[in-house]
Amino acid sequence: MTVVLVVVAVVAILAIVVIATYNGLVRTRNRIDNAQAQIEVQLDRRHDLIPNLVETVKGYAAHERQTLEAVTAARTHAIDAASGSLADQAQAENALTGALRGLLAVAEAYPDLKANANFLALQEELTSTEDRIAYARQFFNDAVLSYNTRIQSFPASVLAGMFGFRAREYFDGDPGNDAPVDVRF
Repeated sequence: MTVVLVVVAVVAILAIVVIATYNGLVRTRNRIDNAQAQIEVQLDRRHDLIPNLVETVKGYAAHERQTLEAVTAARTHAIDAASGSLADQAQAENALTGALRGLLAVAEAYPDLKANANFLALQEELTSTEDRIAYARQFFNDAVLSYNTRIQSFPASVLAGMFGFRAREYFDGDPGNDAPVDVRF
């Protein structure tokens, strides 16, 4: 009778460990999906702000057509990349960030534009959105780190393999994109 109780206790403890581990993996995976959705919300917000910013700058800097076209093209590419892989999306968003830096650098050369209330409001919104994107990316990457570590650690690695939990990609930034924009007139 004692042997049966010990076996039942061991099986019960093992079942509790398996259930807790599985639920932890699901919770961590869902945290990643939520974080990715938050990134997408902020990227959509940025995509919506860009046409207004371009139109405002266009009125002051009509001869800066190349910069304006680069921002517009980068925005279109970023929107199109949203349905692709995370790496493609990150690359497109990094290109858009670089193009926006160029646009804001052009704006520095036009004192009247820098004083325009509409431009200042849009620039503030864009800066705020960029901060939110950076935070959302950091949160996402932290969640991916936690998840990937968990599915690679024992005993969760056993359950992760059995139930199809796979490592997730980070939303990588482009280290070459941190260089300051050089604008010459």
